[in-house]
Amino acid sequence: MLKIGTRGSNLAMTQAGHMRDAIMATGAEAELKIVKTAGDKSMAPVERIGVGVFTTALRDALFDATVDVAVHSFKDLPTAPDERAHLIVPKRENNREALIARDGLTLTQLPKGARVGTSAPRRVSQLRALRPDLDIRPLRGNIETRMSYVTDGELDAVVLAYAGLSRAGYSAHATEVFDPEVFMPAPAQGALAVECRADDETTRATIDHLVDHEASICAAAERQILATLQAGCTAPVASYATLDEGVITLRGGVFATDGSAQLVEEASGTDPVEVGRAVARQLFERGAARYMN
Repeated sequence: MLKIGTRGSNLAMTQAGHMRDAIMATGAEAELKIVKTAGDKSMAPVERIGVGVFTTALRDALFDATVDVAVHSFKDLPTAPDERAHLIVPKRENNREALIARDGLTLTQLPKGARVGTSAPRRVSQLRALRPDLDIRPLRGNIETRMSYVTDGELDAVVLAYAGLSRAGYSAHATEVFDPEVFMPAPAQGALAVECRADDETTRATIDHLVDHEASICAAAERQILATLQAGCTAPVASYATLDEGVITLRGGVFATDGSAQLVEEASGTDPVEVGRAVARQLFERGAARYMN
C-alpha cells in the first residue's frame, strides 16, 4: 500500500486524490496520509515565512519513509533539485489567473478604490500596474476562506489560480479568467509535482506512468527563469510557456511591486533549460535584480 503525503486542505487533498486514483489505475494500492506543514500553522504572508513553507514537511515525511509519495503544487517547490527525490509532472490544469468578484464584476468593472485580496508580490505588482486605484489587501487561507471574504462583503474581489478553482470544483465562481499576456501566472502554476524516493525503484516505475510530456517541458522552462535569476517562488516573477511541434515559446516577466515597472521578455527553442536561461538573461540585462528583493 503506497502512502501518498498531502497537506490537509480541501484543494491539496483533492489534488492528491486525483494522483491516488491515477496510481491505483496502474494496479497499485494507495491511500492518502495528511502531513502538517509550516504553511498550515501560520497565517503570515508566504513571503515572510519563506520558500518551501508548504513543501519541506512533505519532503521530510517522504525521506524518513513516513510516506512513499509526496504531491506538491509545483510552483511551491524550491528550484534547486533534491537528489534524494525522483520527480515527475502529470497532466497540467489551466495555468491562468482568475478573479472572483462581487456581483459578477470583471477587473475593469470594479469601482475605484475596490478592495482586492492577494498577498503574492507577483499578483500585487500586476494589479497595481493594471489598476493603480485599487485598495489591495493581504490574503491567506484556503480557497474557501479566500472566497468567503467576497461573499461576506469584507472584500470586493480576490485573485486566485484558476487551476485550484477547477480542481476544487469552484471554477464557476470565477468572474474573469485572465489572458496570460494581460495577467501573467506564476512559473509552473497549474502543474503538480509528484515525488518519490530516488532509490525506490518500484514506486519510481509506478509514478512514471503519470508523466505528461508537454506539462513537464513547459514547467521546466518556466521554473528555469526562477533558477537562473535565483529568485524564490514569492518573488514578483511570472512566466508561461507553450509547446508547439517541439518548439517551446516562453514569456517571462519581473515586476515592480508598486506597479511602476514591468519587464517582459520572450524566447523560443527546443531545450527548456536553454530557453529559460535566455529569457532570464534578457530580464537580468534590463535590470530585473532591482525588483526581486
